[in-house]
Amino acid sequence: MKKIKFKYSWLPLVFLGLTACDVNNDLDPITEEIEVVELNANGLDLSNYVAVGASFTAGFTDNALFIAAQESSFPNILSKKFGLAGGGDFTQPLMGDNIGGLLFGTTAIQGPRLYFDGNGPTSLDATPTTNIINTLPSQMNNYGIPGAKSYHFVAPGLGSLNAVPLGRANPYFARFASSPTATVIGDVVTNQPTFFTLSEIGGNDVLGYALAGGTGVDQKGNLDPSTYGAADITDPDLFANIFSNMVDGLTANGAKGVVANLPYITTLAHFTTVPYNPLDPTDGSDAGNQLAAQIPLLNNVYGAINQIYVGAGQGERAIVFSADKANAIVVYDENATDLSMAITTTLAGSPTFIPFVESLGLPAAAAPLVAQLLGQQYGKARSATSEDLFVLPSRAVIGKVDEAAAAALVTQSRGLLPVTLAGQFSARGVTLPLGDRWVLTPQEQTSIKEATDKYNATIKAVADAKDLAFVDFKTVLQEAATTGLQFDQFLMNTGFVSGGLISLDGVHLTGRGYALMANKFLGAIDAKYGSNFTEATNGLAKAENYPTNYSPTFR
Repeated sequence: MKKIKFKYSWLPLVFLGLTACDVNNDLDPITEEIEVVELNANGLDLSNYVAVGASFTAGFTDNALFIAAQESSFPNILSKKFGLAGGGDFTQPLMGDNIGGLLFGTTAIQGPRLYFDGNGPTSLDATPTTNIINTLPSQMNNYGIPGAKSYHFVAPGLGSLNAVPLGRANPYFARFASSPTATVIGDVVTNQPTFFTLSEIGGNDVLGYALAGGTGVDQKGNLDPSTYGAADITDPDLFANIFSNMVDGLTANGAKGVVANLPYITTLAHFTTVPYNPLDPTDGSDAGNQLAAQIPLLNNVYGAINQIYVGAGQGERAIVFSADKANAIVVYDENATDLSMAITTTLAGSPTFIPFVESLGLPAAAAPLVAQLLGQQYGKARSATSEDLFVLPSRAVIGKVDEAAAAALVTQSRGLLPVTLAGQFSARGVTLPLGDRWVLTPQEQTSIKEATDKYNATIKAVADAKDLAFVDFKTVLQEAATTGLQFDQFLMNTGFVSGGLISLDGVHLTGRGYALMANKFLGAIDAKYGSNFTEATNGLAKAENYPTNYSPTFR
């Protein structure tokens, strides 16, 4: 530990008024000792640091990858700190601009980044310039592959340019894969890292399912990933085999490293921003006023259906709209008991149903058909609860008429339902149950949590067996989602837009968030290998040096 003295010379004090001529008003220099702690890597060989992971490792932010975001990626931040302790160069597959997005020839295959326009996130009005057919040298230090699932890292052909338009290859890896048949982990091992970070492996294995509202399949028990869909959850045993083999390859030549576990992705802003009860007839908006005017009809329709829910012993599914408070979204629940036939039969046999049908301007003869349509529409419906999570894009569709659904109602009614009436019964989340793709039900959340817990058990077991440093990223994100995380002068949380940690896409981190993540890695390295990054002068990233958003003029 080295102490360096800095001298501060104060300006002479000037006194107004009479002073004695023999008084010396010049103060002697004040010496203040500031302790400078030299960095000590404790023998770690950081000369060839390689980062392996997915979007977070790449620096993905605001729904895109771009130069400034890559420069704020946690591996790039780590490399700068490693450089103070003998670390070598750190090469990244830099994009061509700060617009984000990708071209394949003249076709845009990924859109530009988001920016905040004062009201919310919006896409940059610009054309990407990064063309993936202009490939880069294959030897990189950052192997962060946005969108990659665990089994993608060992899949030959993931970097095949010709397979990108067919959806069978990753466009980001295709920019720098060593060959069309290369695997990510094969290219990494060939690079012979002396130190590595391994992060987010398994994150996309549940994230795709979550982003799709749980419309995929939990593939537990299926060890053949070639049969998986893009929105499926990876089998934990398959994950365990892949992860273990990846770490075996990374450590084969004696490299040391850090692995990180997975957060519960459902704590991210993408899944916590949209409330379950946003339908407020008192908010003074046009939508609120329209809802207020419809409430008597809504309660008339749902009142009859609620009786059927109660009769089936499922009164918790009841749908009731209040005129003086925010109302819950009406959702389609694939796990709910299908009461379509009960609704159709009960309504058709009710003496009050024909007058109701006539009140809609329809002939009495339409009653059986309307009963059938209502049975189909509400057979698996229920009122949302605080246990449901809604994906961020649902904000744009809740309360809006689903034109396709309205047209289908007209067709199914053989023209008996006027277009206007069909539209009234096709308001998403109000009269038309919001589809499965927009909501994560408690059962779907359980599937995500169970898979994540099993992945994390594997990650920790492998880290312990290989005597590697370990970052408990799950606990970090849980703290951010509850009490918030103090990072220098900033209290950061997972709140959308204003939280400082999560970027405008609701999933990936901000530059400041990645700096915090880098510091967590440095702390884990200190704990395992005896280095002192967390204590050394300038050994950690400083929050104020990293942004939480980018201007739309920044290109």
